[in-house]
Amino acid sequence: MRPLQRLRAVRGSLRWKIAALAAATACLVVAAVGVLVHLWTARDIRDRAEARAFNTVYSAMDVYRRTGTLADGAELDPAGLPAALRHPADGNRHTAYDGHVEANVGPSVWAAQRTGGPGSPVLAVQVNMGPDLYGLRRLDVTMTVASLLALAAATPLAVYGAGLLARRLRRVSETAGRISAGDLDARTGPTKGRDEVADIAAVVDLMADSLGQRLRTERRFTADVAHELRTPVGGLLAATDLLPPGETEDLLRARVRDLRGLVEDLLEISRLDAGAEQPVRARVPLGAVVAEAVARTGLDTEVTEADAAGRGESVETDPRRLERIVSNLVVNAHRHGAGPVQVIVEGRTVVVRDHGPGFPEDLLRHGPRRFHTGATERGAGHGLGLTIALGQARLLGAELRLDNANAPDGGAVATLRLPD
Repeated sequence: MRPLQRLRAVRGSLRWKIAALAAATACLVVAAVGVLVHLWTARDIRDRAEARAFNTVYSAMDVYRRTGTLADGAELDPAGLPAALRHPADGNRHTAYDGHVEANVGPSVWAAQRTGGPGSPVLAVQVNMGPDLYGLRRLDVTMTVASLLALAAATPLAVYGAGLLARRLRRVSETAGRISAGDLDARTGPTKGRDEVADIAAVVDLMADSLGQRLRTERRFTADVAHELRTPVGGLLAATDLLPPGETEDLLRARVRDLRGLVEDLLEISRLDAGAEQPVRARVPLGAVVAEAVARTGLDTEVTEADAAGRGESVETDPRRLERIVSNLVVNAHRHGAGPVQVIVEGRTVVVRDHGPGFPEDLLRHGPRRFHTGATERGAGHGLGLTIALGQARLLGAELRLDNANAPDGGAVATLRLPD
């Protein structure tokens, strides 16, 4: 999965994670509030029942002592009186909860007081909490329905809010993806709000500014060095013509030519970086252009063309730049790989394969980098050949993919696919 695709997957996952977290938080709050309201209401019902029973016993006892009659539903030593109230230790009023449920009587609270001294009857009053508890159950149902309605309303709002955050993050991630792809002018710009997302956007833009400035400085330095070296290197090459023939002259001439090639490569990269190069397109037979480019390298390379006519498909491209790409890939295969080196032309695709140790993992992961060959087993070099090939392919609108062969004999595979 590509970095930008991974970022999009993370954004989508983050949006729903935020929404799920908000919904879960709302559920927890609703549940906590519902439980607290239930417990508080149930305790209040019991406290009021105890207070009513206590006061009823007080008034009933007063009537009983004055008139000897029972009032307010009071009874003497009733059969259902809890054991804790049957033999009170003193003559004071006491209450007890009775969870027993009968046909018309739900949980109740009893209040009792001895009518006289030890052994005298106990006057008791029972307060039924059934109607109040029925009201509590209705309150629970109402709270549950209201909570579900609130949750149903809060979830879309959470999704919408998470979507707003995801859209802001999308801008930042798309900018980071464009920068990673090489667009150093990509910027997020100002974002709404003053929060962590705005801070991230500002940091990404600042990073892009700093990175762009460093790369522009590096490119200017490379171009300046190449321009400054071009004249003295040309003078050196001319001076070698004045040396007497011999081994020393041949060695010096070869080194100067290598130096001139390096300078020309640096100048070419500088022009590609600056965007000063423009392709000159023409319709040419792909197979013939590739075969000529391979022949000009002077290296032993096997060229295979899928077209029976041996000329390949006709394509509209810049033949000079196409030759440059193919020759760089072939030279790189011989220099850093091992024979046999094969070039296969099929349709609009050119494949260059060697049978060496393959491309280093660092190169496959980050792409070719100038003055960096990636691994010692790939041999010595300045690492500009693949960089130039990649830049020229991008200029032609072509795709250049580097990979390692999935075969027992290994090898590096460079695939150039020209646009339609």
